[in-house]
Amino acid sequence: MANPLPDIAKPSRVFDREAEWAGLAAFASRPAPHAMLGVVSGRRRMGKTYLLRALVEQLGGFYFAATAATEGESLRQFGAALAKYAGSPVSFSFANWDDAVSYLFAMATPDRATEALLVVIDEFPYLAKTAAELPSLIQREMDRFQIEESRLRLLLCGSAMSVMGGLLSSTAPLRGRAQLELVVSPFGYRSSAEFWGVTDDPPLAARLHAVLGGTPAYRRQFLADDVPAGFDDFDAWLRRTVLSPLSPLFREARYLLAEETDIRDTALYHSVLAAVASGNATRGGIAGYIGRKAVDISHPLNVLEDSHLLRRDEDVFRSGKSQYRITEPLINFYEAVMRPAWARLESGQAAEVWAHSGERFAAQVLGPHFEAMCREYMLGEGRAHLHSQFGQVGRGVVVDPAGRQHIEIDIAVTEAGSGGSKRSVGMLGEAKWGTVVGLNHLERLSRAREVLQGRNMDTDHCVLACFSAAGFSDALRAQATARPDVVLIDLADLYA
Repeated sequence: MANPLPDIAKPSRVFDREAEWAGLAAFASRPAPHAMLGVVSGRRRMGKTYLLRALVEQLGGFYFAATAATEGESLRQFGAALAKYAGSPVSFSFANWDDAVSYLFAMATPDRATEALLVVIDEFPYLAKTAAELPSLIQREMDRFQIEESRLRLLLCGSAMSVMGGLLSSTAPLRGRAQLELVVSPFGYRSSAEFWGVTDDPPLAARLHAVLGGTPAYRRQFLADDVPAGFDDFDAWLRRTVLSPLSPLFREARYLLAEETDIRDTALYHSVLAAVASGNATRGGIAGYIGRKAVDISHPLNVLEDSHLLRRDEDVFRSGKSQYRITEPLINFYEAVMRPAWARLESGQAAEVWAHSGERFAAQVLGPHFEAMCREYMLGEGRAHLHSQFGQVGRGVVVDPAGRQHIEIDIAVTEAGSGGSKRSVGMLGEAKWGTVVGLNHLERLSRAREVLQGRNMDTDHCVLACFSAAGFSDALRAQATARPDVVLIDLADLYA
């Protein structure tokens, strides 16, 4: 029987991140006799460094944060940091990265380390940019210490998503060498509300998340805990923070794009994002919006996907059809509200700009974001509403030839059939941010269910769900009371 892993307590200062901490702690403390490699990635401001530093402090490991520097300077910085960790009064002087990597792995051999040695190299893409041989050098040592005994637990961390994603892909040197691949994602909308201290005010929590998402650094480092005093303070808070040229959040959306190493022509990428923010979610729609051919935007779309700034959602009912959506709320808010009025905002006219942005904010920011929140809800607590097995959660379009209409389904829960069984549909849902949902919305969902049933899909346990932040008509509430297949879900339910 394997020895149980030691319990490494997560420091109380680290909010949430239970799953991430458990994975990192298990990796760092596993009593395996060979070297282990982990890759940790995630966009900037997600708290990766905060999390890894806490882990290093708990285990007494070695942490090195690379900087944007030449190869020679980076090598000197690494030698100095390693010498300090080893207790040497003078810096280590490595002739090249080959020597540095060899020395690092030698520190974890059985004659020098009696237990697991955690090593974290943060912002690894900075090093790989000036020393392209680094992944190959690490591969060589990893392969060597799969035969020879080693206590090394090496974590490579970085924010350049395209670079970090490429470390373990295809024919990359480190392909197949990692025992951990962790992406540190933003907080979900419920965790974000708790982090901002607004769980008791769902309308405020939803608006906050629609603008800033679940990025932890925005509250602490960027705004020094400037939190809206309440729902009535949201507009004033927005004007003094995100919309103010004096706030570090004002240009953050631009910086997020510029930080990705594969993005060079930022104007083109902003145009692509602006197209999506304006509701042009298909490849053809995006191309038409920016005045390019669809084939010409393949590379920008791929780069934005690799950077985790754009996501392609497949239509769950129509194979080969998909729509794009912006995954970073602050970028969506910037493209929809700020970029069209950038000159006025720079000149300090935040109050005037915001006063005329209400309709755009509701349609292009709050509406799509509310739909995404509802899908996230169905991946978690919302499963209790289903009368069937839980499967895929997405969106789709049901084509109704008889009615000559395309019925958009904002939240669809499906389960793939097996052993010759039909594909089952567990939920069809419609989400409205600023509209009181009534019987007409329920009738559309009912018609979609009929069409799917006619296509040999199992809809026997399909729930019809209406999501609304503005409420429901009395007639719809009466239907929901009388029918077990109708569910109404509001903001309070999402945050309950």
